[in-house]
Amino acid sequence: MADCFAVSTQANDFPVIDLSGSIAAVVAEIADACEKWGAFQVVNHGMPLELHAKFELAMKKFFAQPTDEKRKLRKDIGGVKPYDYGYEEFAKNVNDWKEVFDFPLEKQTATSMSYDLEDTTARELIHSWPEYPSDFRYLSSILIHLSIFFLTILRMEACVQYGQEMEKLSFKLMELISLSLGLPRQRLNGFFKDHTSMGRLIHCPPCPTPQLVLGTHEHTDVGALTILSQDSAGGLEAKRTFDGKWIPVKFVPDAYVINMGDMLEVWSNKKYVSLVHRAKVNSERERFSIPFFFNPAYYVVMEPIEELTNEQNPAKYRAFNWGKYYGSRKYGNFKNPEIDVLRLKHFKV
Repeated sequence: MADCFAVSTQANDFPVIDLSGSIAAVVAEIADACEKWGAFQVVNHGMPLELHAKFELAMKKFFAQPTDEKRKLRKDIGGVKPYDYGYEEFAKNVNDWKEVFDFPLEKQTATSMSYDLEDTTARELIHSWPEYPSDFRYLSSILIHLSIFFLTILRMEACVQYGQEMEKLSFKLMELISLSLGLPRQRLNGFFKDHTSMGRLIHCPPCPTPQLVLGTHEHTDVGALTILSQDSAGGLEAKRTFDGKWIPVKFVPDAYVINMGDMLEVWSNKKYVSLVHRAKVNSERERFSIPFFFNPAYYVVMEPIEELTNEQNPAKYRAFNWGKYYGSRKYGNFKNPEIDVLRLKHFKV
């Protein structure tokens, strides 16, 4: 079993891109990283470090609670509550060694996440914030209007504020990626008008048999791109695009890992390939990570960008609906591991 988790021991540096550099240099580095790896790390990205540190502390407090307390927020993948707390999750039809807390940017998100491909309805999904720790909610303000005092407590969840910062960074990255493909800067922005993005908190406890399990099994991310923060415990591994070797993604302080998802593979007509990745666990240290999944609007029809196809380079994927693809992946992986879910191979021309 241990052999299947083998990682290349040769010296390899996962690309780290400084976003404070010149636009031309950054775009060139992104193009190279996306073609060779399908991913890269970024520094000087603009995320307030104080907010990140506070958010990380709140996450650790939440997961440190007794299991019974966390299960009060248990998600219901098959119903209208696919967010919140979960500990029974599958990737590649294998149970992962982790617990998670998922949150959308809005308290309720309209989406058609249904495994039934004939279901064209959209539903309002329910999401709950934990009462503890209080760090999840920390902003307040007093509004004064003329001579009348109105006391308005604006309680903004730390998760939501973190998600809003991630949203800004996501649009910045999408514009740089668009330029790297030779497209206008905002060519891809329209697909995210009503985006279905979500954040996730991941906790992998120490495992007595780390050689037999993974924190997250081998998979690609279903959306456009993922912004990931991993802690110093490390464990993230990427399958390099050009030779298929597993490479550990080294922990870089204050950096985010950016990986291409399935939808960027489609839009780029496979010029950029969705990153295959996994996460290891260990027997000594717990592991925390925070991915943010930047996803299109549920009604978006996915197909290669017209400007990137021609007679010499025809479309490699036929059109399909993002909401249905996402619903199939989510329900198939997490609700019923027996189901062979939809994947990009099903839409290849």
